[in-house]
Amino acid sequence: MATETADNMSFLDHLEELRWRLVRAAIAVLIVAICIWMFKEWIIENMFLSMKDSSFITYRWFCDYFGVCIEDIPIDMQSTEVMGQFSYAINMTLMGGIVIAFPFIFYQIWAFVKPGLKEKELKVARGTVFYTSILFFIGILFGYFIIAPLTIQFFGSFQLSEQIKNDFTVSSYMAIVLSTIFFTGLLFLIPVVIYFLAKLDLITPMVLRKYRKHAIVAVLILAALITPPNLISQIIVAIPIMILYEISILLAVRISKDKMNSNV
Repeated sequence: MATETADNMSFLDHLEELRWRLVRAAIAVLIVAICIWMFKEWIIENMFLSMKDSSFITYRWFCDYFGVCIEDIPIDMQSTEVMGQFSYAINMTLMGGIVIAFPFIFYQIWAFVKPGLKEKELKVARGTVFYTSILFFIGILFGYFIIAPLTIQFFGSFQLSEQIKNDFTVSSYMAIVLSTIFFTGLLFLIPVVIYFLAKLDLITPMVLRKYRKHAIVAVLILAALITPPNLISQIIVAIPIMILYEISILLAVRISKDKMNSNV
């Protein structure tokens, strides 16, 4: 019925539906952003600026379980523009709104695309919103607790000379933290992408295995882009991404076996 209804809709009807779904998504982001704005001072101090303190939970973990303890990172924060703090407060709340409202945003996009899919394609995409959201949030948490603190610790502690003091602008500090967290969340969606490609016969387990070495190189490059330029941080990032890649291969193998059994 959904497909028939979609077939009967004109191009303008599709545009109107897309417009309203985007409006709903924007309203969801705005509502969450307003809630974040109400607690912006607590959030900036306890969730982001705290990454430069040795008491941050990630540094305590490393100290307690790996014996790698750090001191407070010697950096000062400043704002050099008239609207600097206000504009970045807006950016932070909107980014937070997008992240927290991600399941609803993705659902709206999926609900728009779903009526145009065939029955076979709908079976392929069962549970898409749930699994995509779970992987995205796992990536966000990994970026927040592991990648972002390591990045701040490296760049905050690095000094070309003792005569040069690290005075970061709040915009550059928050930009690297938020972008690192967000892109890590996106990287964790690799199994979802591979799953769809395998279900639609656009990729096979043989191809994934054949290009495993190429994938490792690509992952290391990505890890180098989103982490500080030191080997330990890159390995910490690369390992879970490669695990996700191997999980993707297992998913592709299972999909391939299911297709062979269904054709027998």
